[in-house]
Amino acid sequence: MENKRKFIFIIATFTIIIVVAVIGYMQLLDVGFIDALYMTAITISTVGYGEVGEMVAPAKIFTIFIIFSGLGVAGYGFTSLVALFFEGELKDAWRRKKMENKIAELNDHYIVCGAGEIGHTVIKQFIENGLSFVVIEKNHRRASELRHEGVLTIIGDATSEDVLESAHITKAKGLISTLSNDADNVFTVLTARQMNSEAYIVSKAIAKNAHNKLKKAGADNTISPNEIGGRRMAALIIRPSVISFLDVITQAGDVTLDLEEVKICAKSEFVGKTLMEAKIPEQTGLIVLAIKRKGDTRLRFNPSSNEILKDGDTMVVLGREDQVDRLRGMACEI
Repeated sequence: MENKRKFIFIIATFTIIIVVAVIGYMQLLDVGFIDALYMTAITISTVGYGEVGEMVAPAKIFTIFIIFSGLGVAGYGFTSLVALFFEGELKDAWRRKKMENKIAELNDHYIVCGAGEIGHTVIKQFIENGLSFVVIEKNHRRASELRHEGVLTIIGDATSEDVLESAHITKAKGLISTLSNDADNVFTVLTARQMNSEAYIVSKAIAKNAHNKLKKAGADNTISPNEIGGRRMAALIIRPSVISFLDVITQAGDVTLDLEEVKICAKSEFVGKTLMEAKIPEQTGLIVLAIKRKGDTRLRFNPSSNEILKDGDTMVVLGREDQVDRLRGMACEI
C-alpha cells in the first residue's frame, strides 16, 4: 500500500510538471499547444533540439526550473523502481536462505505433508504446542502464505524422495500425511517408511479401504475425517449428554483441560511407587485416566491405586497445561 501511494505521488507530480510546463511555454513563448508540448518534451528529456520560439529571460529561467523539476521527479521514480525490485528480490532471497538454514538444523522434528484444511489444523496445533516441524506443500500460493507467517515450508511434492530428504526425514520424529487423495498418501507413507523406519507416521484416509493400504505401506495410524465427523454428528443425536460432558471437561469455560501423555523416566521420583504413594492428583491436580506399560500397546484405563509405576511407563492424564508441565518435571520428562 505504501509503495502504491509512492508511485501515485510520482505519476501525479510528473503530470503536474508537464501541465505547468505546457501552459508556461504557451504563455511565455506565445506558441500553440503542440509546440508547447514539444518544448516540454525536449526540455524534460534534455534532448536539446532547437527552440520553437524566442527564449527570453523569463522563458530561460522557467526552462531551468522545468529541467531540474522533471529530472528530479524522473530520477526519484527510477531509483524507487530499482530499489523496490532489488529490495523485494533481496528480501525474498534472504528469507529463503534463512528458512533453508533453519530446516537444515532440524532434528527430532515432525513433517506435515499437505497444507489443506486438515493440514492447517495440524499446523495450528503444532504451533500452539511449540513443536518443531516443517511443512511440505506443492501449491505455491499456500506455501508462500505459510512462509510469510514464519512457518518452515518446503515447496514440493511430498511423494518425492528428494523432497522428503530435504525435509530431513531420516532425522524426523514423526510424519503426518494429509494429502488430497489416498494414492498420494500411500506413496508418501511408503517412501517415508523406507527412509526412516523409526518415525511415527499418521496418515489421512479417504476411501473405506484406504486404512489397510496405508497400514501395509507403513503408517502407524490412520484417521478418516469423514468417519470421525459422521460419528460425532451421530453421537450428538444418540448420546447428547455424553458428548456435552466431553465438551465440558475439555473446554471448561476459560480454562482448557487437555488429555496429555507423560512418560516416566528412570530418574523420576515415581519409579517403584504405587499410584497411591505417588499422590499425583494431590501434587499436581491432574487426573490419571490410563497407564501404558513400556513395550505394551494397550492402555490400562482407570488404573488401580496399587499400580506400581515403572521406568518407561506412560500416563494419560487430564488437566491444565501448567499442571501437565509440573507432572512432566516430576517424571523427569523435561
